[in-house]
Amino acid sequence: MSAIILFMAVIAVIVGWWLSQQRLTAKPWLEEGPIGDFPGTGAMTSPAAKIGLGVFLAVVGSLFALFISAYSMRMNMVDWRALPVPRLLWFNTGVLVLSSAALQWAHIAARRDDMDGVIVGLLVGGASAVTFLVGQLLVWQQLSYAGYFLASNPANSFFYLITAVHGLHLMGGLVALGRTTAKVWRGAEMSRVRQSVELCAIYWHFLLAVWLVLLGMLTGWTDDFIDICRQLLN
Repeated sequence: MSAIILFMAVIAVIVGWWLSQQRLTAKPWLEEGPIGDFPGTGAMTSPAAKIGLGVFLAVVGSLFALFISAYSMRMNMVDWRALPVPRLLWFNTGVLVLSSAALQWAHIAARRDDMDGVIVGLLVGGASAVTFLVGQLLVWQQLSYAGYFLASNPANSFFYLITAVHGLHLMGGLVALGRTTAKVWRGAEMSRVRQSVELCAIYWHFLLAVWLVLLGMLTGWTDDFIDICRQLLN
């Protein structure tokens, strides 16, 4: 339960901070000045797409929180046998960090109207994400060759399920990233793709944060971290 509480707290803080930046409680009808200078008008600084993405990420975060909760409760039963973590998983994590950093680069480049930087960031981010997914499949293959099959133990089932769900969300992000990259490649105006690049970057950062929590849980690092925090508080 400690892991699920920690994860939900992190998600709540991130979502709360992000929503606070959107000025959802602004009252533009009470403001004075040109209409385009204030949020909630025709030139709204937080479009509906960003709000929709925020709601979607909250739902996805809740889904993974349920997985973490189920994992934490199931691992305390006697038939649980933790499987070894392949070293390739650490390489995959580094590749996903690179993918998130590349999309952040593309987002910064889009704000500076640097089209070349946007293209490089999107291509590197997409290629790194595909590499991560291929690496995850290789991890599955290694575990299968070692005899850690899906139905042979509850720990194995959770590992395959959690990594598969995370991979599916990343594949969904690749669809949006591919559409954005295609627009940029065809020479679309920066004003038409800037928001899409930003949304892709936010989504990638979220998936990276989720994966780091999942990796900590699968390797047992999360429990060690919680124990250290308890000792410091005591």
